[in-house]
Amino acid sequence: MRKVLLASPRGYCAGVDRAVETVELALKHYGAPIYVRKEIVHNRHVVDTLTEAGAIFVNEVDEVPEGSVLVFSAHGIAPSVLEAAKERKLRTIDATCPLVKKVHGEARRFAKHGKEIILIGHRGHEEVEGTAGEAPEQTYVVEGREDVEKLQVKDPSQLVWLSQTTLSVDETQDTVAFLKEKFPEIEDPPSDDICYATQNRQGAVKEIAQRCDVVLVVGSRNSSNSVRLREVAEQAGVKKAYLIDFSHEIDPEWIADAETVGVTSGASVPEILVRDVVDYLLDNGFDTVEEVTTVDEKMSFQLPPEIRKAMKTAQ
Repeated sequence: MRKVLLASPRGYCAGVDRAVETVELALKHYGAPIYVRKEIVHNRHVVDTLTEAGAIFVNEVDEVPEGSVLVFSAHGIAPSVLEAAKERKLRTIDATCPLVKKVHGEARRFAKHGKEIILIGHRGHEEVEGTAGEAPEQTYVVEGREDVEKLQVKDPSQLVWLSQTTLSVDETQDTVAFLKEKFPEIEDPPSDDICYATQNRQGAVKEIAQRCDVVLVVGSRNSSNSVRLREVAEQAGVKKAYLIDFSHEIDPEWIADAETVGVTSGASVPEILVRDVVDYLLDNGFDTVEEVTTVDEKMSFQLPPEIRKAMKTAQ
């Protein structure tokens, strides 16, 4: 009997659901084209689907025609981006995840009180660029121990750490421990910055990893939380974990000798892609599917105020 273990929770988090629905409703209300700065969420299927519906994805504000509607992605923006949008007289809709906005608020408050901020995260990631942009002169980005070792700050007694919301919980804790070793006076953020969905999905994949021969993580390679899920699965004991966007990317050799395959997905992945992977496995020698639930998620977020107002006006 060959089995598929399906991790739960998986897939869309509340912030992603809100961001994708924001673009869909903007297209419905304003009509195509709607411009979106960066990928609304890091998933190829989602971006391709919205592109077909009339969304135009751009890298920077200056690519958007003056007066157009522009949606900011779930990953957040630096204040300078909003200023640039105002200069072009763009109608903006901010789909930044509320949990990312929380970290932005922490950065602003700490900077206002003269603190230097050590931001744990991946350089070049939109979320990190947005958070660091709240106080660029007072923020240092570190990815791990090596960066901490080289870090020079102005005043070790005036430090606080924050983190990107989609990191590995365990690796972040290791980095924080090393920060505290080097800078004993460093302050913790008022609450955990790594989002509930990231933690829940990592907890679920840990639960199934030791029972599996292989774990398949559905998610795009530019999705930080999806990449972390694959890493967490291997650290939790599975011999091999693979990151795939679609079921057709599965190499039959990966699962040829496997009795149990685990399946999960990143927080920006629609469930239809997971179902395609499960169907592929059932069509290729697997007999049963067991869903393993570690926590029941009930989080939801209100749509951005600009969209709520637009929808109300349209009624």
